[in-house]
Order: sequence, then structure tokens, then C-alpha cells
Amino acid sequence: MFGPHLVMEASGCNYERLSDINLISTILDKLPEKMNMTKVMPPYVFPYKGLVPDDWGLSGIVIIAESHLAIHTFPDKGFLTVDIFSCKDFDVKMAVTEIVNAYQPKTWDEQLIMRGREFPRSLTTASVVLEAERKQHFDQLVTA
Repeated sequence: MFGPHLVMEASGCNYERLSDINLISTILDKLPEKMNMTKVMPPYVFPYKGLVPDDWGLSGIVIIAESHLAIHTFPDKGFLTVDIFSCKDFDVKMAVTEIVNAYQPKTWDEQLIMRGREFPRSLTTASVVLEAERKQHFDQLVTA
């Protein structure tokens, strides 16, 4: 496997916390270290105002050496989405608890997807996979 991808949604969240640009920035700044991940840039957080007035909110992302963490808030709707993808395992329960403690949702849902089922972990493995694919393609051309 390449790694876990946590997808989380929360509703009934605290309005003030969803509106707090410093909170989302702090979470994205501190959570990678708590997950034993390596930030490669500071968090980038910005307000969003769309065509639908109550769809406004904050979006933030931090790129980590292992992939990324992203949070999107919708204060008027009391809603939040979180996306954490990593090429190495992390403590999913701890990450969910950090988000729940920060935004105080009434309900939340989390899904964990294991990505990269066929991701070759080494160049040797990649070359074996590529060679097999080329042979299969060649064999199909010859028999066609």
C-alpha cells in the first residue's frame, strides 16, 4: 500500500471556531508534528466567498513530505471537511480527536481509504511491473 487517506466530515460545529483563521492555521501547523510527519511549507489558509452567500468559509492546506492535510470550513452551515493523506501510517484516532476537540461538532463521519494498492515501493519492483506490462502489451499486439 502507498498509505492511508482519512476523509472526515463534521456537522453542528462551533460557528466561531469554523470562522477562526488562526485556529485552522494552528491546527495545520501543529498536527503534522503530532502525526510524526514533516512539513515542507507553512500552512496556507485563505477565506472563500462563493456565489452562494452561505457557502463562505475558510480553506487551508499544509503540504507534508508524506503528502498533505486540508481543512475546509462552512461556518454558516456548521460544517467542516478534513482530508489527510500520507504515504506512511499515522494515528487516525488521534487526528480525528484533534479535529473534534478543535471544532466541537455534534456529529462526524470518518472514512479511511488505503491508497496505492499497486504502488511499487522500490525501483526494482517498478521495473519488474513495467517490464511485465510491456510484455503483456507486446503479446497482445503480436496475437492481434
